[in-house]
Amino acid sequence: MTSTARLPDSQGRDDGRHETPEERADRRWTDLLQELRVAQTGVQILFGFLLAVVFQPRFTELSDADRTIYVVTVMLGSATAAALIGPVSYHRLLTGRRLKPQTVTWASRMTVLGLLLLFCTMCSALLLILRVALHNSVALWLVGAMALWFLVCWFVFPAWALARSSSAHGK
Repeated sequence: MTSTARLPDSQGRDDGRHETPEERADRRWTDLLQELRVAQTGVQILFGFLLAVVFQPRFTELSDADRTIYVVTVMLGSATAAALIGPVSYHRLLTGRRLKPQTVTWASRMTVLGLLLLFCTMCSALLLILRVALHNSVALWLVGAMALWFLVCWFVFPAWALARSSSAHGK
């Protein structure tokens, strides 16, 4: 009878779960899939709306600057969708090759890239909408405020929680 060794994580920490690297990879993959489901749904809806804009009668009335913002937004939306759907393809193509821990690592990196691209897509879409709606420089201030809010919610709060957790474990 063989037993599977239960090891600390890649940084040598023991998180109390006592998982094998394969069990940890399975758990992390399941967690990542749940996160991707939320992000992918939002991105796909936003991207669908972006694609439909060009077919609206008012699209021809947009200024050259607004059309450029639209094209940039659509390209960012495409890149975001690719990055957030990419982990599924990565996993599917590597399933059964005993690369689950590496797959989870790369899928996590693609997801973070997808979140950064989503940040850019959201800001660009907001800029286009607010420029059309307001016709003034207030749009830039509103987009800047919303960009700051996205950064706080998506990156600052998690970084703050990580810093607090690290300092609490260091005591």
